[in-house]
Amino acid sequence: MQELAKELGVVLPVSFFEEANNAHYNSVAIIDADGTDLGLYRKSHIPDGPGYQEKFYFNPGDTGFKVVSVLGLECVGNINDLQKSICWDQWFPEAARAMALQGAEILFYPTAIGSEPQDEGLDSREHWLRVMQGHAGANVVPLVASNRIGKEIIETEHGKSQIMFYGNSFIAGPTGEIVAAANDKDEAVLIARFDLDKIKSKRSCWGVFRDRRPDLYKVLLTSDGSKTSS
Repeated sequence: MQELAKELGVVLPVSFFEEANNAHYNSVAIIDADGTDLGLYRKSHIPDGPGYQEKFYFNPGDTGFKVVSVLGLECVGNINDLQKSICWDQWFPEAARAMALQGAEILFYPTAIGSEPQDEGLDSREHWLRVMQGHAGANVVPLVASNRIGKEIIETEHGKSQIMFYGNSFIAGPTGEIVAAANDKDEAVLIARFDLDKIKSKRSCWGVFRDRRPDLYKVLLTSDGSKTSS
């Protein structure tokens, strides 16, 4: 992958199943456009539900939310900082904000989500789209989400469990607007171009970071929303 990234002059986020001694992680390695290994991120939020029972084979990630500087993004501007999270991480606004606070200029989310085996009538696609568009708009940063297509059937002790992945990979702009999108059936390559300097200026002018009140956010450090001591 390092040789391929260097040959093509592109940044490659590579998702893989990581075995680290007796632990197992859902991980992604970031390879820069010159072939440099920029390290890995281990998925922080591990879901548990029909068809998505990851707690049975993944440990919660211990890398923390990471931002890396890369050379090869097709953007107008200088060296860019990107953030990488994985699938279930994408539903948590705290993670997106943590990355933006560290200087992330683009948010990336590789994803495998689709139908719910226990409820054929439940379609989370629009919810999924809106949540991540909200991350982009709330942090005034572009966002890239890639999702699988096709059907996966798993044999279980209770019979067959089927997931139809709904694709709809997309790129959102800094106000959450969708600037490029795929469908739910076909593989696709999506391309968008952003002027990161203009977006940075817009982010500063909008004030969503200037007017933050971290002193009031201690409740986010609790699990049940209890009032914390000052």
